[in-house]
Amino acid sequence: MTPAEALHNTIELARLADRLGYERYWIAEHHAIVSLASPAPEIMIARVAAETSRIRVGSGAVLLPHYSPLKVAETFRVLHALYPNRIDLGVGRAPGGTPLDAWALRRDREGQQPDDFGQQLVELIAWLEGEFPPDHPFSRIKISPAMPGVPEIWLLGSSRWSASAAAQLGLPYSFAHFIDPQPTRQAVEYYRSHFVPDEHASKPRVMIGLGAICAESDEEAARLLTSARLFRRRIRQGIIAPIPTVEEAIAELGQAPEMPPAPNEEWPRYFAGAPETVRDRMIDMASVLNAEELMVVTIVHDHAARRRSYELLAEAFGLTPH
Repeated sequence: MTPAEALHNTIELARLADRLGYERYWIAEHHAIVSLASPAPEIMIARVAAETSRIRVGSGAVLLPHYSPLKVAETFRVLHALYPNRIDLGVGRAPGGTPLDAWALRRDREGQQPDDFGQQLVELIAWLEGEFPPDHPFSRIKISPAMPGVPEIWLLGSSRWSASAAAQLGLPYSFAHFIDPQPTRQAVEYYRSHFVPDEHASKPRVMIGLGAICAESDEEAARLLTSARLFRRRIRQGIIAPIPTVEEAIAELGQAPEMPPAPNEEWPRYFAGAPETVRDRMIDMASVLNAEELMVVTIVHDHAARRRSYELLAEAFGLTPH
C-alpha cells in the first residue's frame, strides 16, 4: 500500500484499539525506510489522540540522540496540554536508520558526534519535571506550555545498557523483545534488581514489547506469520522492502510452521496462533518475567487481518470495550 494508506490505517487501528479497551498505542520513529512510514511520531501522536477518547498515546520511541532535549520536552508538553494524562514519552537510543541517515539528521556534521545519551536523558527529565539545580543556568528558563503534570516517561531498549540506565534513573522500562529475544530475561532481571527508587517512582515497572498474530486457528496464524518471517529474513540480507504478501512469502519460504525459539531464546519474538494459544503463552511469559504490561506489534500484509488479530486478542484477554 502507499505510505498515505499506511498512515490512515494507523489512525483506523488506533480507533479500534481505543474501542476494544487497550491501554496504550505507541508510534515508532524510523528514518528513510521504505517499509515504514513513521519518521515523525509526534505528528501522528497528535492526530491519533484527536481521533480517540480514552487510550494513552505515545512514542515508541523518540530517538533522543537526534534532538535537543529541550525541543523534545516542549513538543511533548504541548501534546500533554492538548491531551492531559493521555500522553506517553517513550525514549530510545537507536538511530532508527542507517549511519548515513543519522548523519543526514545531524545539525552539526563536523567531527564525531558524542555518545552522550545518558546526559541527554537526564536533561530531558529535568526539563519535563522542572528540576534543574538552582545554580544551573537552565533553571532560569521557564518552559512552555506550563501546566500541572507531565507526560509519562518510559525508557525503551533491547540490551542490558538500557536496563541499567532505566534502573539508575528510576524510569519505567519497555524491553523490545520483538527486536532481540535473547537478552530479555537478563535485561529485565537486571533492571528490577538494580532499580533506584526516587520521589517519582517507588518501584520498577516493566513492559515487554512482543510480536503477536491471532487468527481463527493456529494454522491460519502460522500462514499470516510467513509475511513477517520473510520481511525479517530480507532485512538480515540487507533488503528493505514493503511487507510481502502471504503468497509471496510462502513461495519463497515454503509452508514451514512457525519457527521455534533459537538457542538462548526462551520465547519466540512472535507469538502466533488461535486466541487462547497466544493468550496463554503471553500470560506465561509475563508471569515468568513479572511484567506489568505487554505491548503487541502485529506485522502482517493485510490490514483486515491485523484488525482481526487485535479484536481476537482483546476478546481472549477479556478487555472491556468502550
